Amino acid sequence: MTAQITQSPRIGKVRGDSPRRSRRSEAPLERLHRRTFWPFAAPALLFYIVLFIAPIAFAAYTSFYKWDGLSPMKDRGLNNYRILWLDPVFHTALTNTLKILIVGGVVTFAIALALTMVLREMNHRLFARSVLFFPTLVNAMVFGIAAGFLFSPSGPVDEVLHALGWQTPPQWLSTENIFPMVMGTLIWTSTGFYTAIIMAGVDQIPQYLYEAAELDGCNAWQRFRNVTLPMAWEVISVCAVLWTVSSVNIFQLILVFGGSNSNLPPANSWNTALYVYGEAFPQASAPELGLATAAAMVALLLVAVITVLLRRLMRRERIEY
Repeated sequence: MTAQITQSPRIGKVRGDSPRRSRRSEAPLERLHRRTFWPFAAPALLFYIVLFIAPIAFAAYTSFYKWDGLSPMKDRGLNNYRILWLDPVFHTALTNTLKILIVGGVVTFAIALALTMVLREMNHRLFARSVLFFPTLVNAMVFGIAAGFLFSPSGPVDEVLHALGWQTPPQWLSTENIFPMVMGTLIWTSTGFYTAIIMAGVDQIPQYLYEAAELDGCNAWQRFRNVTLPMAWEVISVCAVLWTVSSVNIFQLILVFGGSNSNLPPANSWNTALYVYGEAFPQASAPELGLATAAAMVALLLVAVITVLLRRLMRRERIEY
């Protein structure tokens, strides 16, 4: 005959690890962190929900309606998105946004990485970094005024070209050249910003790695490719995400270069941000807030998809040093 010994629930509770006992066994610092998590995180989370999540949800809801901001909403279903699909102005705005994102991003980071390779070898790199970063601090209005002065038909740029024998210089501020001017200004102002961020990451790389590379006979390009680039890759990937988000939100620079007090810039220079503004605040018709929010949702989806792809494509194992 076999005897079964059953463990009483009371003994099991005593021997088992109850949640209360596990909490008591926590270190005082861990218990303090657990208790102070929500008091510190809740206000930030509340602001995030109220200022970001709720507006995005309302914009997604509005994108399915026809609404001018005053009269009652009228259900449109997917018609707003269908209008965007067929609207050539939106196609131009989306194409310009992708040009800024891809072409502008490639050129900006190519120059920023080249400057990083040069600045790391310079003696006065802190001063050079400050000079490169300075255009980031200047308001876009200043660039618009400076461009109107420098590139006007009687401005300094055309005068120099005339002196060099170029009798018919380009019309820099014409309608077809506004977007290239915006692109060039954006690349110039953004290069110093991303160079400063990447250089901050490069400054954390131990000097002995470069010394070991020099002892192995590596030149400047080989040191950059085999030491700087892998060690600063995480910083570069974060900069790529920042560029993706900021490139979709460019608005003031295009408005200053191509607009006036009463007119928007030419439609061939619009991006998605300016398209949203043009539909939400038209000059000769009723506002189309439903169409504007639909365009904003498309831009948001574009940023989300490209950000996820960038993080996956640029993911590497973290190098600790």
